[in-house]
Amino acid sequence: MKKILVVYYSQSGQLTEIIESVLTPLKKNEKITVVFEKLRPKKPYPFPWTRPEFCDAFPEAFQEIPCELEPFSFHSEDDFDLIILAYTVWYLSPSTPISSFLQSPEAEKVIRNRPVITLIGCRNMWLQAQEKVKRRISALGGEIKGNIVLMDHAMNLIGIVTIAAWMFTGKKDRFFKIFPRPGVSDRDIQDAGRFGNLILESLSNEKIDLDQMVLNRHGAVAVIPAYIIFEQRIQRVFSAWSKFILQKGGPGDPDRKFRVQLFFYYLLIAIVLIAPLATLVSWVVRIFNKRKIKAAVAYFSQNQPKTF
Repeated sequence: MKKILVVYYSQSGQLTEIIESVLTPLKKNEKITVVFEKLRPKKPYPFPWTRPEFCDAFPEAFQEIPCELEPFSFHSEDDFDLIILAYTVWYLSPSTPISSFLQSPEAEKVIRNRPVITLIGCRNMWLQAQEKVKRRISALGGEIKGNIVLMDHAMNLIGIVTIAAWMFTGKKDRFFKIFPRPGVSDRDIQDAGRFGNLILESLSNEKIDLDQMVLNRHGAVAVIPAYIIFEQRIQRVFSAWSKFILQKGGPGDPDRKFRVQLFFYYLLIAIVLIAPLATLVSWVVRIFNKRKIKAAVAYFSQNQPKTF
């Protein structure tokens, strides 16, 4: 009998749907027990978001500053054969509840010396978030055996509009009945069970040994070269902004309200003016650094330590 722990935090419910689809083949197998741990912040994050709450969550999310979580229902001393960590991306980082879990004593106990599969549901930028998760899991003594990414396939600027409309209204509809539906497509979610079959096959062995390249042949990870450079540049900017806001206090502190508002206006300018220019610059850089970009694509497509 194999035992799997699934740790996740789903704000809109989309990630829950992805998890259910991926795990369907495993839940149907009588020789496998699946334990679900839905993380519950003591101060719940809203959905839909309000603009002030969305922006105020930025510095803690980016800097991986933990929030308080309700007690976990799983037992960290249990003998799990596999950990599945499912998360969404907040500001180039794993969501704050996931970051908080990875910094908990229970995570250290349950992840140490165990294989981990990461499952990401996001808009399009997940590379830097996964780097942070990889470092956390490695520090806890775990080993990532596979990574699965389901994302929105809309063009970047269109995706920003549709996701923003969804986040601030709570409605996963076509914005103005013109834009595509936001988020991961229903078809991609429904087809995610193929990954569950691959996990099930690996569980039949004495040692869980997933092959990321096999997963990738089934569409687990598709690295978009333009976002490699784009995320690296945003990472530096977000680092400066988050430190600037945190100088005025923690979440909800009135003293930092003005700086949070400034950050919102920066985001608007970045979306309208900076993002198109950065996309052009990324395209030019890719032309003159083909070898480096190729190495980066290969790196982000698997789970090994950085070698470039």
